Amino acid sequence: MVTARFHDDTPDVDGLYADLAAADLQPLWTQPGLLTRTPDRLRPHIWRWKTLRDLAERSGDLVGIDRGGDRRVLSLSHPDLGGLPFATYTLWGAVQFLGAGELAPAHRHTPAALRFVLEGSGVWTLVNGDALHMAPGDLILTPSWTWHEHHNPGTEPMIWFDGLDLPLVQSLDAIFFEPGSEEPTGYEPAQASRSEQLYSEAGLLPAGEQADVEDPASGRSSRLLAYRWPSVDAALSRLIETTGQPAASVRYADPVTGRDIMPTVRAEMHRVLAGHRTATVRTAGSGIWVVYRGSGATVIDGRRFRWTAGDMFVTPSWAAVDHEATDDADLFYFSDAPALEALGLARTEKARQRQDVLTDDAG
Repeated sequence: MVTARFHDDTPDVDGLYADLAAADLQPLWTQPGLLTRTPDRLRPHIWRWKTLRDLAERSGDLVGIDRGGDRRVLSLSHPDLGGLPFATYTLWGAVQFLGAGELAPAHRHTPAALRFVLEGSGVWTLVNGDALHMAPGDLILTPSWTWHEHHNPGTEPMIWFDGLDLPLVQSLDAIFFEPGSEEPTGYEPAQASRSEQLYSEAGLLPAGEQADVEDPASGRSSRLLAYRWPSVDAALSRLIETTGQPAASVRYADPVTGRDIMPTVRAEMHRVLAGHRTATVRTAGSGIWVVYRGSGATVIDGRRFRWTAGDMFVTPSWAAVDHEATDDADLFYFSDAPALEALGLARTEKARQRQDVLTDDAG
């Protein structure tokens, strides 16, 4: 890319600008948009489940999984990002389709990933030798630099949401990738994975639990690799019953430390009962919402986006956001909050009153 050339009517200043460009330097005083009062780089955007599902199924019919690609994934490409396969500047979102009898072979990479299952049954993911069954509503983790492969020995396809910190890791110039063996594993999964057997009982942990000092990522991601929908569903129901409030949310956390599931990303599940509209909140950092069930609308900076199960939408950094449910709704939320908190950049503001709806995107 050629260094930008600025011009001035004064010959000496114009010559200065030419010499600065030739030296690959930029004068700050000519770039008024570099430091904005608030983040304003992305607009909200929504992807509809009908379109996502139809195109995922067509991809399953027409595009096979082989060593040249490894995964059949359709990435959410925000129109403000110039064709990049990213949902926001820091987050990757996608739908992955695994057909009956298919295997997505092993690989590992430095970007951390999670899988939120939307549809299908019978699939299991092997993460560093731990076999994790997958079912709708489950959250499956593949932390940074862990070997992982996906198996579908069943008779029906599965579709899930992929969330990665890939854009963030790429911006830090820290992408590493390694393919695994082309030979399929002969592993037969047990009913419960090792991570669930060790860490799924609330308040009870293996005594003397310590991180593996030889693994630089150990201790930074959750020891529990599978979070089951029935447990999440029950926790949300208990919160609503206990508090008497028409909305509740839970954060997926490491049962050993209480920290987020991975160092750079946060996952939450939000429940909003029919007829309720939440308070308006602004948060530094971007997020992706996946509607697991129900219907309603989200108002983002005055623009209402109506949604139903399976729809996915982006809330940009520092956008005003509130949700209203038509039917009881559960929304999975994936964000870059831990990265901002680690850097001292986290910021949240609750509005005194709900925002006005200026436009309505009925979908």
